[in-house]
Amino acid sequence: MKTKELRNKPLGELHEVLKIELKKTFKLRMQLASGQLTETHELRRARRNTARVKTVLNEKLGE
Repeated sequence: MKTKELRNKPLGELHEVLKIELKKTFKLRMQLASGQLTETHELRRARRNTARVKTVLNEKLGE
């Protein structure tokens, strides 16, 4: 999800997106640990999406 799209969302929806991204990251980390993850780039993508959401949340909370 792009940062512009995230900035247009309300706070409640951003919290939901953050929960989803954190769950996705956890699931991918477990797959990596068990040797089931073949597309390792997905883990990096999930971590970066989480960081994007957290950044936008902090920007909105600072306003």
